[in-house]
Amino acid sequence: MNDHYLKKIDRVTAILTQLQSKPTVRAQDLAAKFDVSIRTIYRDVKTLENAGIPIIGEAGNGYSLMDGYKLPPIMFTKEEILSFITAEKLMQKFSHQSLGNHYQMAMEKVRSVLRHSDKNLILNIEKQIDVYNYYVQSDDSIKNVIPTILESIAEKTQLIIEYRTVDSRVTNRTIEAVGIFFEFNYWYIMAFCTMRKDFRQFRVDRILQIFKTQNHFSQEYGQINDYRKKTNENAIKVRLLVDKKIINHLTYSKKYYGLTEEVDKGDHVELTFETDCIDEGFPRWLITFADFAEVLEPEYLKTKLRDLVMTISKKME
Repeated sequence: MNDHYLKKIDRVTAILTQLQSKPTVRAQDLAAKFDVSIRTIYRDVKTLENAGIPIIGEAGNGYSLMDGYKLPPIMFTKEEILSFITAEKLMQKFSHQSLGNHYQMAMEKVRSVLRHSDKNLILNIEKQIDVYNYYVQSDDSIKNVIPTILESIAEKTQLIIEYRTVDSRVTNRTIEAVGIFFEFNYWYIMAFCTMRKDFRQFRVDRILQIFKTQNHFSQEYGQINDYRKKTNENAIKVRLLVDKKIINHLTYSKKYYGLTEEVDKGDHVELTFETDCIDEGFPRWLITFADFAEVLEPEYLKTKLRDLVMTISKKME
């Protein structure tokens, strides 16, 4: 079976899903969705009719399924349906673009098997839910980059990536992906780098090219969080004494900067970190609440903080 017929089968199946998920579907909308001519859609609808699918309507007026025709139903509670709608809103704002289209297609399949009353529930409630994202989403030059990574993990095959580092150098790496994670508005790969002979994390939006090879690896890497911890083995220990008045404002950022322990000290909280960004990131973060904090260790951080404050003061003169 050649690619033409495989694509036709996929498209015809998707058209059936569209017919099941909406009251009426226009041929021009289907043509735009699947990037084919309207005449091709007419032929696809005829294929469904020849297969015994009871389609009502004519070219130019829109198509619908005969009332009562359903595939074997999947029953969801109203609470489950509302959770789907909420999850869909979250995916629209926070999912990686290479996953968004696949999720949308999956949701259309879910909608297609809902009862008529449940479809009305979605229509009535979906515009009453929104998610406000204050972060600029990153643009990736590669289509389906995360599905490619996930396929390599499932198949245990090496990836070759062209990667732009934080200082804008471009390097080629062969990696064995362990997993992916989302943190502070970016997607990352955790992987074993064959060049460094160690585990590294790579930000997905900095991948310029990615190729899935036929080279299999047999190493069992375990869970992704185990290797995220290993990347901090050479980190520097930092201890801060922070006023309780502002501790709630650091809920998420303190974890990002490597929080390992939090001890109540009356009016203050002692925070212990393991960080590998002691020269730049950590002192710049600390300066945002430095008037409510005391550096207990290391002395080096105090020096970096003083230098940063002096630099800022000179610019304000």
